[in-house]
Amino acid sequence: MTMNGREKIDMLRVVFDALPSLVLVVDQDVRIQEYNAAASDLLMTERKTVLKQRAGEILHCIHSSEVKEGCGRAPFCEDCIIRNSVTEAFKGRRVVRRRTIIELIRDEKKIEIYALITTSPFSFQDRPLVLLVIEDISELAELYRMIKICSVCGKVQDYKESWVQIETYFKDNWDVDFSHGLCPECGKIEEDKVKAFIEANQSPRQTRTSGADELFGKHGS
Repeated sequence: MTMNGREKIDMLRVVFDALPSLVLVVDQDVRIQEYNAAASDLLMTERKTVLKQRAGEILHCIHSSEVKEGCGRAPFCEDCIIRNSVTEAFKGRRVVRRRTIIELIRDEKKIEIYALITTSPFSFQDRPLVLLVIEDISELAELYRMIKICSVCGKVQDYKESWVQIETYFKDNWDVDFSHGLCPECGKIEEDKVKAFIEANQSPRQTRTSGADELFGKHGS
């Protein structure tokens, strides 16, 4: 079945809203031209309030209120990963992906979100725009934080402050299964242990016979 123009637009809208990450369509000043359902859930404000506003102001970035000019004008904004990624996408006409920490104000409290930022340039009706995708990777970022591990037994401390096997920790938090083996160094150590055990448990006669076999050959020939 071939779709007409209206049906294609409706389908693209459905796909746009089905994306689980926050997606904004922005201009060169990071002003929001359109956004998806995931962004709507986070922004929690009327559509007319969101459109044409700078992303930092709508997301309540802590730096957007540092100067009266707003988002993109504070000293910190010179190093803003989101703004710089958007600018780079416009200038280089290429996809840009970077990680960053976004500092926002929620319920009068500062929160930090570890985010993967993707900017992808495109044109619509001869107008250059950028697709700005913000993926919350805060859970993934936990892997890069300090994890307490016992230096004796190797157990790690989870968020409940309980000590668990490292295999259990990763399985419960990341659904990661472990397979076990031996690295070359540990393999050599374990092999030497086995050899030492066998030699220690051999009778004197076996040891003498073994030594004679090695010296004169198994049959003494």
